[in-house]
Amino acid sequence: MKLTAPRLAIAVALGSVLGTSVPALAQLEEIIVTAQKREQGLLDVPISVATLSGERFTSMFEGGADIRALSARVPGVYAESSNGRAAPRFYIRGLGNIDFDLAASQPVSIIMDEVVKENVVLKSFPLFDIDRVEVLRGPQGSLFGRNTTAGIIKFDSNKPTQDFEGRAKIDVGELGTVNFEGAVGGGLTDTLAGRIAILVQNRDDYIDNDYTGESDALGGFEENAAKAFLRWDATDDLSFLLGAHYRDLDGTSATFRANIFNPGSNSLNQNYDRETVYFDGGDNNPQEYESNGVNLKIDWGFSGLTLTSITAWDEADGFSRGDIDGGFGAVFLPEMGPGFIPFPADTQDDADVEQFTQELRLASDYGERFNWQVGAFYFDSELDVTTDPGFTRLTVNHENTTWAVFGQGDYALTDALTLTAGLRWTDDEKDFTAPGYDVDVSDDQVSGDIALSYALDDRSLFWGKIGTGFRAPTIQGRDVVFGAAPSVADSETITSFELGYKSQFIDDTMRLNAAIFYYEVDDIQFTAVGGAANLIQLINADTGTGVGFELDVEWLLTDNFVMTFGAAYADTEIEDRNLAVGSCGSGLCTVTNPIDANGNVLVDGNPFPNAPETTFNVTASYSYPLSSGDSELFFFTDWSYQGDTNIFLYEAREFQTDGQYEGGFRAGWRRADSGLEIALFGRNITDEENVQGAIDFNNLTGFTNEPRVFGVSVSSEF
Repeated sequence: MKLTAPRLAIAVALGSVLGTSVPALAQLEEIIVTAQKREQGLLDVPISVATLSGERFTSMFEGGADIRALSARVPGVYAESSNGRAAPRFYIRGLGNIDFDLAASQPVSIIMDEVVKENVVLKSFPLFDIDRVEVLRGPQGSLFGRNTTAGIIKFDSNKPTQDFEGRAKIDVGELGTVNFEGAVGGGLTDTLAGRIAILVQNRDDYIDNDYTGESDALGGFEENAAKAFLRWDATDDLSFLLGAHYRDLDGTSATFRANIFNPGSNSLNQNYDRETVYFDGGDNNPQEYESNGVNLKIDWGFSGLTLTSITAWDEADGFSRGDIDGGFGAVFLPEMGPGFIPFPADTQDDADVEQFTQELRLASDYGERFNWQVGAFYFDSELDVTTDPGFTRLTVNHENTTWAVFGQGDYALTDALTLTAGLRWTDDEKDFTAPGYDVDVSDDQVSGDIALSYALDDRSLFWGKIGTGFRAPTIQGRDVVFGAAPSVADSETITSFELGYKSQFIDDTMRLNAAIFYYEVDDIQFTAVGGAANLIQLINADTGTGVGFELDVEWLLTDNFVMTFGAAYADTEIEDRNLAVGSCGSGLCTVTNPIDANGNVLVDGNPFPNAPETTFNVTASYSYPLSSGDSELFFFTDWSYQGDTNIFLYEAREFQTDGQYEGGFRAGWRRADSGLEIALFGRNITDEENVQGAIDFNNLTGFTNEPRVFGVSVSSEF
């Protein structure tokens, strides 16, 4: 392959940074993605797509982590939760939703085995026996539709094949941490194959409640999950894939800690102790959820076409309870702590959700110049949310029905130039009922995208894309239990402009994936949370904008040494001169925005909440073959960094984070012919105490990341 001047410059620059010469031995394997609902090489897709698989993915979970471990491990992706393991919130390119209610909508869509998981509880299904993860950055308005204005995170499980295969892996670490994964599959008959996988995770309670005097009162969890697939190849042209999954979670919800910031500072103070809380309520913050679901995919090929049907049903129910004020006491009691706590807050939220989806797609077989697919999608869900703040108990009901039709095609204008375009029409209806309230909202929108890609050769691609999308209108009714009316946010619409470059060069030892973007969101939906009453109010701002870039690099320096590097920058801004929200209810925080005549904070010009300005990640993997030739020593390390992040809509010195990072490693011995591996591992190895979020209504409450865990891992593949 010809080494052009730009490629040579990149190679020399990276070589100087890493201080090594460029070998010409090993080659990177091609990455296959399904970002456009069909298998394509990564270099053929005009979308900013990042992937995770293998050691880079599995190492994240050795310490018992959940889906939030993806945060900052992919450039531009951030994840957090104030509901523990049960309800994650995702952000891509700065777009997300800080709403902590179980009915919250999000602009990042989670898709597991081709099924969209709309409710936040369904999004939290644990990750195990995963073949690959794909992150589609930017709006996906044609093939996937509403509520994808930020992007999509897709998870594809390992599917059954006729070859018998299996794996088992157990990780044992500090704090009673156990992580076991097992899977086995293979042919049952000449046309029937199956696979089953299980996950068992455990952590002992390790946090003392010094108010009640209980040692090891909370912080632990038990997570059990299973999934199974059965594939029947009825004929050469007709196949059925039946899947089922189950989850049982019993653990601790988020651990809130009172007054862990001093006024005027975002640094953790003397009130913070990772292994100690002072809860007088919340029953030590228990959390329990159970979920299950089934899905059926049918592929039928005929007359040069393929008809695909995907039918799925999911349900989940459970609860989370928490001492929301993070401490004990009130102004009318003789003592309180840590710090000032004007009144107690102890709340439980229950969710009971059911979801049904049906998708039909008709696609052409891959032709030389023109490929197309058309389809229809139906979504129906019902959610009951029960909130109990101690003085009353109220259940509200949310129903959501969506219809959509879509189509996409790509046409090779020349051997190098390809045009891709798609459109989608979506009709979305929501209904909210609660005592004294019946609210209906609906909207129908046309969204889509158009992209032009140019292949310099079979190893490089320039592409440009204009994409649109919308987030459907949203109803938030949790405040009804506190005597306030439900709030409604109108639909938001996004227009995004992207330019990208993808390439494999230096004899296929380096892969580069880069994109720059600018987007504008009209009527952008935001959530004003907290304040004196700790309410959740949906609002629309006039406009929100974002500009930035993403960079993914993978370099195979030698046959035994590979590095990856990722970087993302997102400069987001709220543009609405009249938008004002309440600030912290305690009055203890130091607001830096202007205040209007009503005492509210003007947020025009602020960044989006929980939108890291920068994220970086790096991994390095090295193996050293032993003299026997059939085994090796190995070392792997991974690090992530999160830059300046504003937690709420308003800016306050206490509720901002900066310069947070985490690192992990694994090192050991493996034998290739038997698949046996023994390793030492560590997660959050420098024991960073990173702030993940805050509660602003009562005091300066915050919650932090997971503790450091060292352990031993043993695995085998067969």
